Amino acid sequence: MIFNVHEKERKILALIGQAGQELGFPVYIVGGIVRDRFLGRSSQDIDIVCVGSGIALAKKVQSLLPGKPKLAIYQRFGTAMLLTKSGLELEFVGARKESYRSDSRKPSVENGSIEDDQNRRDFTINAMAVSLNPEDFGEVIDPFNGLEHLQQKLLVTPLEPGKTFSDDPLRMLRAIRFATQLGFTIEENTFRAIQQYKNRIAIVSQERITIELQKIMASPKPSTGWILLFKSGLLEIIFPELYAMHGVSIKNNIGHKDNFYHTVQVLDNLAAKSDNIWLRWAALLHDIGKPVTKRWSDESGWTFHGHEAIGAHMIKRIFKRLKLPLGSEMRYVRHLVRLHQRPIALTNKEISESAIRRIIFEAGDALDDLMELCESDITSKSQEKVQRYLRNYKKLREKFKEVEQRDKIRNWQPPINGEEIMTTFNIPPGRVVGLIKDHIREAILDGVIPNDHDAARQLMFAKAKELGLKKVE
Repeated sequence: MIFNVHEKERKILALIGQAGQELGFPVYIVGGIVRDRFLGRSSQDIDIVCVGSGIALAKKVQSLLPGKPKLAIYQRFGTAMLLTKSGLELEFVGARKESYRSDSRKPSVENGSIEDDQNRRDFTINAMAVSLNPEDFGEVIDPFNGLEHLQQKLLVTPLEPGKTFSDDPLRMLRAIRFATQLGFTIEENTFRAIQQYKNRIAIVSQERITIELQKIMASPKPSTGWILLFKSGLLEIIFPELYAMHGVSIKNNIGHKDNFYHTVQVLDNLAAKSDNIWLRWAALLHDIGKPVTKRWSDESGWTFHGHEAIGAHMIKRIFKRLKLPLGSEMRYVRHLVRLHQRPIALTNKEISESAIRRIIFEAGDALDDLMELCESDITSKSQEKVQRYLRNYKKLREKFKEVEQRDKIRNWQPPINGEEIMTTFNIPPGRVVGLIKDHIREAILDGVIPNDHDAARQLMFAKAKELGLKKVE
């Protein structure tokens, strides 16, 4: 079979083959670019393997390309990278043979043949190579039936799966990530090997694990990956808080929904509407406090009181362990987890404008995202119930819009600040200043006084009098 390449690439690839011939290095393109082209997916990254020095080949190619594009050399890894004017990113490496110790995923590496290089690949769909050599340019080398597995949408390891995963345990997560991204199935023996070797994941750095989790989260249907992680046994090891959500407790013939499967359905509902990766994390973590707060009540059955506050408290610890960013992204997720019960509470009763103002004020710029999360949180099998909840949320959105247009409360700051309070009463920063500020803010949010400076200043004096403060003349 001959591999088809875009016309703009053909000249460059033929030139690489020519450079290899001049150096006496057989040259091939390998890995993801081959897989993706057969799947009809575009890619600008091309991995090139030669039976020789990848760095020497890259230097030779650079000398032959017009304009002499910039060359980056990574001597330690024996690789080099060229970025062409047409935007292709070419990475060069010599063919390698690898062997592993049982306590490390860092292999001992030596020079090898193209067959050795294909043997060390993770899955058959990534083990195909295409010759760039003039005598058989474009010929596909597929020793493990990768093309057939592509057509079958099947993930299979080139060698015995236990060896593949034991050698490099990250490949277990890559299998699940590819299954999620591509909509493929992991072959039965391959999946059993993941279950058998799951504990080997302990030697993989958290950073590399999280890169795979982020790719799962960015997939069209992220639940596929999380369910495979659960069924493989990996979830319990790498994310015990999420694993703890599975299962149903029954007492007096009363059960509750399985919070793990509910959560991944919420995640899929959200992913169908938004590519915002951190909003997706908020969906995954919105009920993370439920296992901790689960209680049985003879009057109410199973309850999870305060799970949103407990869950919000858990977010920083989870982000820190997963090596996710601890800045604005973490605060955003924590904010949404803390607030996610509030909108549904507003639909269960007559809505006061005070409650509307408070949620607008507290949610701030995240209000629309909060509503998307709440709407995604509807997982009932009853379509009538789903539609009723959605109608209630639509009314709530309209009320938010009406109050916000009138009161301008989103991202609002009260008209009296701490500096004015301290200057007026000649007091230092401290608890008393906070009491006055909070009193003014609550009065405006409750609609007791209008949102203007004069009304707030009058209230400031009234509260100061209660506290025994006098204006400085």
